[in-house]
Parts: sequence; C-alpha cells; structure tokens
Amino acid sequence: MTMPAHASVPEGTERFTDLLWDRTKVLREAIDDLEFLRRLGDGTLPLDAFRFYIEQDALYLAGYAKALALLAAKAPDPATAAFWANSAATAATEESALHRGLLTGGVLPPAEDTPAHSPACLGYVSYLTATVATDPYPVGAAAVLPCFWIYAEVGRELAVRAADVLTADPTHPYAQWVTTYDAPEFHAAVATARELVDVAAAAATDTERDAMAGAFTIATRYELLFWDTALNTQDWPAS
Repeated sequence: MTMPAHASVPEGTERFTDLLWDRTKVLREAIDDLEFLRRLGDGTLPLDAFRFYIEQDALYLAGYAKALALLAAKAPDPATAAFWANSAATAATEESALHRGLLTGGVLPPAEDTPAHSPACLGYVSYLTATVATDPYPVGAAAVLPCFWIYAEVGRELAVRAADVLTADPTHPYAQWVTTYDAPEFHAAVATARELVDVAAAAATDTERDAMAGAFTIATRYELLFWDTALNTQDWPAS
C-alpha cells in the first residue's frame, strides 16, 4: 500500500506518534505480558479460547471497517481518504474471509451459540465509531492507529514463536495463522497510518492534539482488554 504523496513530516521534527508510543509504554508492556498472547505464540492456547478470540475478532473487524470508512469520509484530501477506505475494505473482506475460513474449516471446536459481542469487543468498536463520527478528523485518526500499530508489533514477536511451533508440529491447528501477523504488507500499512497521524497532528490545534493523545491511550487500553478477555472471559450481566 503506497503512501499518499502529500504525507510527510519535516526532517528533524519529533514525531507525534513517537510521543503517543512513549505515553502508552506501561499499557504496551502489560499487553506484552498477557498470558493469552504468550500461549497463542507458543501454541498452548486452548482451542476453545482461540475460537472465542477469532469470533470476537471477526465481530470487531466488521465494526472497525465501518469506523475506517467513516474516517475516510472525513479525510482532508483524496489520497488520505483512499488509504483509510482501502484499509476498511481489507478489514471487511480479506481479513474477515480469513476468520470465516478458520471458524468453518473444521479445525476449531464447533460453535455452541451464535457469536455475540463481548463487553470488551462492543466497548472498543463503539468507542472507535463514536470518536470517528463525532470528533475532528485528527482525533479519529489517532483512535484507529493502535489497532494497526500495536497489532503489528505484537504480531512480529508472535510470528517468531509460531514459526518454532510449526517446526516442531507442521500440523498445529492455528500456528500457521499466527505467522500471518507479520505480513510485510501489513507493516507497510502501519507505516502509512503512522505518517498520516503525524501529518494530522502537525495541522491540528493544541486542543486537538491533546484529544488525539487521549484517544490513542483509550484505544490502547481497549487493545489490552480485548486480548486479555479472550482468555479471561467476562460475561454480560444476566438478563
């Protein structure tokens, strides 16, 4: 995926996204320490927990695609709009198709009920949709960035661990899927998303930049909750 031609930050300028990354260091370290991710990488995650995660991720992707499409509609220029729109299409089609294949391919335990959003999943999707729809474009762009960036960084380490699992067991039921986390195309998209957020921050007001930092932090918290509750599930209150 190519970079919009206009998107650049002057050389020698401290990147706003680096500030966001530093601000969320404690949250990202907590993500790295999650039992869910450790067991996903080393192949010991129970299959029912993996199925639950894939079900939730499929529901999340459907909502995330809508949030990205809304962001594209608010983008400041056609090239930026095209990037977010293409990202929305990828989430809605290519990534969702991969999830459907896992859920229906007979590798995972059969579903007991029709999948429904977990509290963390619904909260995350609702937050992103509301932020993109009601806040200025720069704030919405910052809110959607953690899903790109943190997912890619987590995936880089997971893919290494999964490769070791596949060496020992080429038929492992989901290690091959984990290796797709480190796809070069996805890392290229992350680089573009970061650049677009940097450019948005450069044109934003001080108030908007503060809101961007807050949105990035909240979305990072949801990243932590989403992965953690895939193993340590949280039920909705009884109706």
